[in-house]
Amino acid sequence: MAIFITQYLIEVKVRQITHQINVSTQGRKLYDITPEVVSWVKHSGFHTGLITLYIQHTSASLLINENYDHDVLVDMEAFFNRLVPDGDSLFTHTVEGPDDMPAHVRTALTQTHLSIPLIDGKAALGQWQGIFLYEHRHVASMRRVILHLIGE
Repeated sequence: MAIFITQYLIEVKVRQITHQINVSTQGRKLYDITPEVVSWVKHSGFHTGLITLYIQHTSASLLINENYDHDVLVDMEAFFNRLVPDGDSLFTHTVEGPDDMPAHVRTALTQTHLSIPLIDGKAALGQWQGIFLYEHRHVASMRRVILHLIGE
């Protein structure tokens, strides 16, 4: 049996842009950054591509989760409080307080980057999906999220 593969060369001029979102957190919780991301994408002028979000921290993370019922966010925090409690005697890294090492573990269990397709000029999020910065520390912080869009 012979298999023939036909290759097509389609020339596309790909562009890319970056942006930074600064999020002022007021302690441990999920912060909805969907409006900022959607607005930036809308004004980018891109039609098709890939959006990458990257957080430059080791004690905060990024999540895509339900943004319709606030109880989901409450339940997520309750789950992580049970899974990785503050002040656990297992941890020796406590330089910045009892929530320091649990914050690093929470980050390792979640994500520091997300990829979202861009289709017809919009982030291809599901109907009930939102983009969240998950602050794992109790102290107020200024968090940086880098956005990168490649496409056309």
